[in-house]
Amino acid sequence: MTATATTAIAGGFSDPAIESARAFRAAMNVMARPGEIRDLDMARPPAPLSAAAGTLLLTLCDPETGVHLAGACDSAEMRGWLAFHTGAPVVSADRAGFAVGRWADLLPLDRFRIGTPEYPDRSATLIVELEALQQAGASLRGPGIKDSAALSLPDPAALAGNAMLYPLGLDFFFTCGGRIAALPRSTQISEG
Repeated sequence: MTATATTAIAGGFSDPAIESARAFRAAMNVMARPGEIRDLDMARPPAPLSAAAGTLLLTLCDPETGVHLAGACDSAEMRGWLAFHTGAPVVSADRAGFAVGRWADLLPLDRFRIGTPEYPDRSATLIVELEALQQAGASLRGPGIKDSAALSLPDPAALAGNAMLYPLGLDFFFTCGGRIAALPRSTQISEG
């Protein structure tokens, strides 16, 4: 068996039913509570993808979900791993339901679908790999936040511009190692 084939098979859930349910709950909890950070490290995807980003892909993607791999995440190992564990096709940014990569590799954001007035849910969700993820920085307000929350965001101004498109726009998961946070398009952002 080649190294690429071994990489594709390894790193998935050890108990798919239990782990995918736990991961889905964690993903929905952080999306419902912007600024909250949770552990999410059940998968071991190929480098450079983090455990949290890999766990999200295993949980949220299937053969009907197009995934855009940006920058260093677009490798033969990553394509093989994603195909083996989810069956999700790798697609261009404009066709993606999900996209994963570092912030700079995902730009410009206007390449991704933001939904339509009739179907705002037909937008992309971006999984942004960060060097650090902290409850500090930009100030967040909106649904799921009691008064305000703080989160280290890669570009608060661009993300605030995305929120101005609501009910259209992109949703974001931020990952770092085995940790995850989220920013739905309904969240208002101001620099902290």
